[in-house]
Amino acid sequence: MALHFELVTPAKLVRSEEVHMVVVPGSEGDFGVLEGHAPFMSTIKDGNVQVYKTAGAEPENIAVRGGFAEVGDAGLTVLAEHVEG
Repeated sequence: MALHFELVTPAKLVRSEEVHMVVVPGSEGDFGVLEGHAPFMSTIKDGNVQVYKTAGAEPENIAVRGGFAEVGDAGLTVLAEHVEG
């Protein structure tokens, strides 16, 4: 099983891939998303989105500033105001 993850900014689609888990810096605290997560929406704070490609893998950190995260039937979409790099 894999989670469909998309990272977008107002200007472009940065990532669209199947991953094991993503940890998002929510404004109310960090939260992890795996496949099958209940529908959820949150604002995000400045920080690192941690992308785990496989179970037990080291995370890839992607610095983001502000935005929203939405978990739905299609997976996780992070709309960031800005993505570093």
